[in-house]
Amino acid sequence: MMGAATAGPWERRVAETIGFIGLGRMGGPLARSLARKQMPPVVYDAQAEAMAPVEALGGKRAASPAEVAKRASIVITVLPGPPEVESVLAGAEGVIAHLAPGGLIMDVSTVLPETSDRMEAAARARGLAFVDAPVGRLTSAAERGESLFMVGAHEADFARVKPLLEAMGTTIHHCGPPGSGTRTKLINNFLSVASCALSAEALTLARRFGLDIAKTLEVIHGTTATSGALRLTFPAKVFKGDAEPGFSLALAHKDLSLIVESANRAKVPVPVAAVARESYSLARAMGHEAKDISNILDIWCALAGADPVRL
Repeated sequence: MMGAATAGPWERRVAETIGFIGLGRMGGPLARSLARKQMPPVVYDAQAEAMAPVEALGGKRAASPAEVAKRASIVITVLPGPPEVESVLAGAEGVIAHLAPGGLIMDVSTVLPETSDRMEAAARARGLAFVDAPVGRLTSAAERGESLFMVGAHEADFARVKPLLEAMGTTIHHCGPPGSGTRTKLINNFLSVASCALSAEALTLARRFGLDIAKTLEVIHGTTATSGALRLTFPAKVFKGDAEPGFSLALAHKDLSLIVESANRAKVPVPVAAVARESYSLARAMGHEAKDISNILDIWCALAGADPVRL
């Protein structure tokens, strides 16, 4: 059960038992944030060692997703993609089959809109509520409890999960009914991931032109050509020679694949997204998928025979 209230934005809480499934690079920090805010969850991850850091903060270990569901009233999932979400939630031994009626599922994964829609319908058929709340910002923000959430939920369900979101993040956007959070996340990542690829190409060309990159960026930042990638992502990572993933090239490829597939289903042409996706396909084929998304600049510089950009 949730512990006694403490000072902070998470102090508005209800008596719930929290389950948490998926303790990877993003899920682990989010689950630990809950535990630090006196909301220690019942946790499960296929990698048993991933549960130990949450246990150390008061969390309880479960042996399966079904056990998490049996012990919780709200279950949070942070999983790699649509197949994993469908299996963990809707499989025979999944959360939907074992969570008691009146329970709530909050999926924080980045998936197809149709995935969220199917999971919401399956949950509703069993008397459960469903919230999609994909996370924005990097794992470093999650470690600090400063994530951003894009939430699709009915009003009552949003009110129910808001204390948990406040314990894990600092910025919460209620985007509309179930499915709205997932769709908003794909739009957000369309722009951010494609912009990163475009920025890498532009700076590689600037390097081959022999331009002073710092001066070029000064010009760009004074016009509408600037972007979050150039202002934030590149300076924090690739300009320092840091390839450790805050958001990996593999995840960038995965998200653009979801965007292209979703757009195709909606009969919306997205040629820029398709071309950008293939930039990340090339990076993956070259063995760089585990590096930070900003490292695509180093990849393009190497292909062009240009020195890497360091500032």
